[in-house]
Formats: sequence, C-alpha cells, structure tokens
Amino acid sequence: MFKFRTLLAFAPIIPRAIIRSVIGFAETSIWPQPICSREKGRHLTSLVLTVRETLRYRGAIGQWSWVLHRLTGVGVVLFLALHVIDTSWAVFYPALYVKAIAAYQSPLFTLGEFGLVFAVVYHAFNGVRIVIFDYRPELWRYQSGAAVAVLIVTLLVLAPVFLGMAGHVLDFYFTEQAIASDKLLDVVVFSIIEQLPFIAGFVGALAAAIVLAALYGMIRDGGSTVAGKYPEASPIERFWWAFMRLSGILILPLVFGHLALMHVVQGVFDITAAQQVAGTLQENGSIGPVPTAVEFVYHRWTYTAWGVFVWRVYDLFLLVLVTLHGFNGLRYVLTDYTSFHPFARRISAALCTVIAAVLLAVGAAALFVPIEKDIVGEALAATAEIYELRGEEVPAELEAYLTGALEGDAEE
Repeated sequence: MFKFRTLLAFAPIIPRAIIRSVIGFAETSIWPQPICSREKGRHLTSLVLTVRETLRYRGAIGQWSWVLHRLTGVGVVLFLALHVIDTSWAVFYPALYVKAIAAYQSPLFTLGEFGLVFAVVYHAFNGVRIVIFDYRPELWRYQSGAAVAVLIVTLLVLAPVFLGMAGHVLDFYFTEQAIASDKLLDVVVFSIIEQLPFIAGFVGALAAAIVLAALYGMIRDGGSTVAGKYPEASPIERFWWAFMRLSGILILPLVFGHLALMHVVQGVFDITAAQQVAGTLQENGSIGPVPTAVEFVYHRWTYTAWGVFVWRVYDLFLLVLVTLHGFNGLRYVLTDYTSFHPFARRISAALCTVIAAVLLAVGAAALFVPIEKDIVGEALAATAEIYELRGEEVPAELEAYLTGALEGDAEE
C-alpha cells in the first residue's frame, strides 16, 4: 500500500503541519484502519453507514422524520446559496440575473421548485415539533404521534399550494406556450450550464476551508490529527443550540410569507410577466419596453411605505436568520460524520463559515446599494437572447429599443 508519509520527502516548502493534517485524514478515511477497540469502532460512524443502516433498519416514524429533517434542511441550504447569489446579480450583473431566472423557468427547475417548497414546509413544521420536545421533554411519549401529525399537516398545507403552483406551470408551458417544444432540450441544457459558476464557487470555498482548517490546526495543536472524543459542549455551542430554536420560530412567518408571495401569488413564471409586482403598487414593464426579472426586483426593492424600504428590510431579516440557521444546521450535519477526524471536522466547520460569510456579505451589499433604473436597460439584451433560446418571437418594442440603443452607441 502507498504510504502517504513519503509525501514529506517531496514537499519541503509546504508546512509540515498542513501535510500532517492531510495525511492523518487520508490514512483514517481513505484507507480505514482495522477496528480493534471500542474507540476505533466509532470510526464506523459515516454518512454511507447511516444511509445503509437506515434503509436496512426500516425503523419507526421517529427515525424517518430525523432523516427527512436532515435531507430537507440540506436541500434548502443548497438552494439558499444559489438564490442569494443570483438575486444579487439583479443589482450587480443584470444580464446574468435574466439568465438565472430563465434557468429557473426551465422544466428541470420547475420540478425542483415543488421539491423545494415541500422541503421548506416540512422542515419548518418538524422544527417546531423538535423545539416543543426540547423544552417539554415530559411530552416525549407523544413524539411518534407528533411526527405523524407533522407529515399530515405538511401534506394538508401543500395541497392548495401545489395546486396554485401547478396553475402557473400550466399557464406558462401550455396556455402561453412560452417554450417551443423543439427548444425544450436546449432550455434544459442551458439551465444546467448556468449552474457551472456555482460549482466553481463551491470548489473555491472548499479550497479556502481546507487552508483555514490547516492554519487553525497549526495554531491550536500543531496540526495534530489524533482522533479524540466528541467535542464537549461550550458556551458558544450552547448559544448556537438556543439560537437554532429561537431562529427557527422567528423564521416561520418570514419564510411562509416569502413562499406565499414568490411561489403562489406570483410564481417564478410571473417575474417576467406584465402585471403588478406583488407587495408593491408598480407594474412590471412600466420602465422597460417589456417586463423583465430585473425590473421586478427593482420595483420590489425600491418600494417604500412610511419612508421605509419595506421589502429590503424584510429580505435582510430573512437573509440573516435563514443563512445563520441553515449553515449552522449544515455544520451540525457535517461534523456529525467527521467527529473523529479532526481535520475533516475543521474543514466542515470552515466550509460552512466561509459560505455563510460570503452569502451574508453579497446579499447585504445587494440590499444596501442604491438601485438605479439603468439596471433595467442593461438586462434587455439578455432578455432578447432568452426569447430566441425558447423559440419565441422577440417583441417588436424590444427590438426597436435595442436597435435604438445600438444606433445611439454608434453615434457616440
């Protein structure tokens, strides 16, 4: 078997603590050591083992609600990362935002939207169940019934929600025939390609997390990778435990309000429709020659009531609470499966911290910067490209606008 420690002889310029960290993780994870004691036996706690034993065990409702809570939480966090970044593009890169919304209006993401809404609703209701039993442990004998009740309530809530969402889908694909049948494959491929920047961003975040984890290990314990016991509770961890419960309750009205406005009252297909923007007094298409996703965001974030940018404040609270709650929950999940691999555990914590910090910074920047009407004009060329991609005829008023803009640039 190849010995990782030979790497030390070939990397004199790399800090030895970093190499020791990588070696320790690789030797205990890639090639697991023989299990010869109870302590080493705990190394078997892995994601693969959890999934395999869960499927084999076929346990009671409590086990399945635990699995479903984790899966739905991870799914929501992954979408959150996409959503925060692409929404910021409406301000910083309007053309990219137009393409992002076009990807969300594709068949692939249409199916994903239904899964997302299920994940949010179930995770929210099951989170309330967890909070209640955490603070009232004497009710634990009712946990199986409560888990069933959560599932039933979720399905009852989703029934009318899915009907409303299905109405938007049918109008878009069949009544309006917004995508030509011979262009469906092109649109699906386009929606997949549009996700490549996010994959590159994740790889960059992972690289940063590895570096931070190695530096932290060097500073704290010289890069030791000796497996130890589960991390002990600390005042910080007790704070995060309480925060997860409190934030989970505070998020409920914000998230359900957002779902109602952006997925039921006006779905993703209505973002580019000529109609009043929900929660404002403005109509999409009143600035540009045709309605666009960027103009939708402009009207929403410039709407004021009593001198307050209502939706900016709303979205700011939603951004902070959901990002901190979501990525701290993801940290719990990842560190559960890396508790006996110190370097991997540090990478997990650093990765969640890096991504959460980036999302908070980018999202807050988009909410706080002044928004000018010019962003609507910057999105129109990309809007014309989307019409052509879908096999639709570019509206005459849009063609006239773009032609005039080109002639104006030529004169200058």
